[in-house]
Amino acid sequence: MAVPRISKEDLKQQLDGGASPVIIDARLKYPYEHSTLRLPGAMRYGGNAAALSLPRDREIVVYDSDPNELASSPVVAELTRQGYRASALKGGINDWVAANLPTETKGAPKQAAPEPGALKG
Repeated sequence: MAVPRISKEDLKQQLDGGASPVIIDARLKYPYEHSTLRLPGAMRYGGNAAALSLPRDREIVVYDSDPNELASSPVVAELTRQGYRASALKGGINDWVAANLPTETKGAPKQAAPEPGALKG
């Protein structure tokens, strides 16, 4: 099933307008956890579209870090099957950031310090 897609320009226009869409971050675990950025107001997708509490009267835009929307497309397909108006962000967060569009800062995991003596050869 082909899923609807939205361009970064169209999403930016919607965010600047009065009826902002719900934004869902569907990046895979590693890209999500090792990034310090997200789209403004984005909710984290935890692997279960049915568990999300989403308004039915707003557009939903799902993004990931893959230029071909490989992680976001199945989420959009599931939301569409559930009756939501959902689309995938073309090019994902990487194209969004490359265009210098607005982002928010989020925490990234801190690497634990090595045990004393662990780096000795």
